[in-house]
Amino acid sequence: MTTARWPERLWLVRHGQSAGNVARDLAHAAGQHRIPLNLRDVDVPLSGLGERQADALGRWFAQGLGGGVPDVILCSPYVRARDTARRFCDAGGAHAEEAICGDERLREKEFGILDGLTTAGIVAEEPRQAEFRQLLGKFYHRPPGGESWCDVIFRLRSLLDTVSLHHGGRKVMIVAHQVVVLCLRYVIENLSEEEILAIDRQGDVANCSVTEYAYDPAVGQDGGLVLVRYNVTSPVDEDPQAEVTHEPDAMVGARG
Repeated sequence: MTTARWPERLWLVRHGQSAGNVARDLAHAAGQHRIPLNLRDVDVPLSGLGERQADALGRWFAQGLGGGVPDVILCSPYVRARDTARRFCDAGGAHAEEAICGDERLREKEFGILDGLTTAGIVAEEPRQAEFRQLLGKFYHRPPGGESWCDVIFRLRSLLDTVSLHHGGRKVMIVAHQVVVLCLRYVIENLSEEEILAIDRQGDVANCSVTEYAYDPAVGQDGGLVLVRYNVTSPVDEDPQAEVTHEPDAMVGARG
């Protein structure tokens, strides 16, 4: 008997708009160096709009428009991601008894000393890091106390090994963050640095957008995951109670 290596279906979802996204926009508009939030990034909640986006996503799946219903939900431990997953389930997006499994490997990219700084703030308060980031690029630049994209990718390779080991043949949803969605694409599709950064330059991953993979046994020698759709905003765009937002990461000015 052959054991399935990959999920039958895999959805990647970015959390709904957060209070940090809103605060970041206001700080940029005011020319401030720091985003005025007095709590840890892990504790930043959804905004009111973010809650409606998560509800809309759940209703969209409940209507059968998501290509199936997840029977495994893996989630970043950050409040905004956990609450997105919970509201998704409460709105009918998954079976009522489905557990939401937190996994710290899905956490937001850690920004270290750049945490909370706007783009102007990075240049003014950490000019050396601004220079290093310009020289190395976001893929390899690791601010003191923080992570590069490579660091995120390292932990996501481990995460996907766990998915393969425990959830082969199942329908899996991952609820996390913008950089996590992009870095998962990098690993699953075996992309190069240039290819994933080109995708990133096309625009931000929308809040509560859907990126979907399906298992294809004809891919490679052992089968693999094939991209069905990327950054689809229909769940939110088509819901009269929500609206689409494409916003950078909350706690740092430069898109991480």
